[in-house]
Amino acid sequence: MTRGTGRSGNTAIPRSVDVARLAGVSQKTVSRVFNDEQYVSAVVRRRVLEAAEELGYRRNNAARALASGRTRSIGVVTLGTALYGPASLLMGVERVVRDTGYALRVVNTVEGDPAGMAGAVDSLLDQGVDGIVISEPIDEEGIPGDDGSAAPRLNVPILVLGAPSPVSAPLVLTAGDGADLMAHTATEHLLELGHMTVHHLAGPQRWYAARDRLDGWRATLTAHGRAVPPPVEGDWSAASGYRAGRELAEDGGVTAVFAANDDMAIGLIRALTEAGLRVPEDVSVVGFDDIPVAAYVTPPLTTVRQPFDAVAQEGLKRLVHAIENPDAAPLPSSPPPVDLVIRTSTAPPPGRTTPVRGRRTAARSREGAHHAPPPNGGPATHH
Repeated sequence: MTRGTGRSGNTAIPRSVDVARLAGVSQKTVSRVFNDEQYVSAVVRRRVLEAAEELGYRRNNAARALASGRTRSIGVVTLGTALYGPASLLMGVERVVRDTGYALRVVNTVEGDPAGMAGAVDSLLDQGVDGIVISEPIDEEGIPGDDGSAAPRLNVPILVLGAPSPVSAPLVLTAGDGADLMAHTATEHLLELGHMTVHHLAGPQRWYAARDRLDGWRATLTAHGRAVPPPVEGDWSAASGYRAGRELAEDGGVTAVFAANDDMAIGLIRALTEAGLRVPEDVSVVGFDDIPVAAYVTPPLTTVRQPFDAVAQEGLKRLVHAIENPDAAPLPSSPPPVDLVIRTSTAPPPGRTTPVRGRRTAARSREGAHHAPPPNGGPATHH
């Protein structure tokens, strides 16, 4: 069967009744297939989908929204930034939402705008979204209702990524926390190599992630009874890492540094090298994120890989379930995976040639890169 044409010669828009006729089923069965309802056999479902593809049929989401009371759209509030972490998480959300068949509506906020969060949420509610994802990594003033004004009435499920919820709603889901466990894994790796303590190059403390990483670093040193050096605060940039590296290079007792992101770690290594210190022979460095260039700097950077896609996948699965099953209990959450990527920027401290054998961390760890490591990166061993 081919698409029908009217008297004018224009191709007619295929309807669900056309799909039903070609597939040899009822129109109700077609509706069930496209609404992902049960009680349709795999054979019938495949026949309907093949007929729809042959006709070029697309379901009418506007009509479906009128019938179901849902727009099949999900809103996202995100900080407008090119920083690797927030941008990668947004890309992960976009990929997952596209696969669910929902439309995505994104509203960017600006750091320092006291009305940014409230305005973004209001804008999405005005568009009638079925659920909202909040990926706002900064502790901003001016969140909805914190100035004494009435907070927006949120009657849709909310998914908050990597931060405490800044809004109240009948259902608030969270995903992407666990940066403290990742920081613990990075710090534990350096202690297991034999370093007596670990210095920390922290991110800006207005960021939830920066505070979580600092807390995980500090808690790990405290649990081991080690000295906790004063952290040095950067701003996520390589330039701030370079400035911190010049400061730390003047302290002859520094043998290991955990940096809160890879960009700062790279700037730190540059400053240490210029000061005549070798990485990792004199100072070991661990980063955080596993940005694409981390495997190709000198030396290749040991770092904690952020599971952006896994966080987006799990969080959106739970949000869509809440949208489509409003009377059901929320799906349970699971902690994000921890992946320590061990390269050649870490080694035992000066004077020690073999690592101290400590307890194993709960994290998955491996040596490797996004792709094949550069020639001076050494062989990759997965364990």
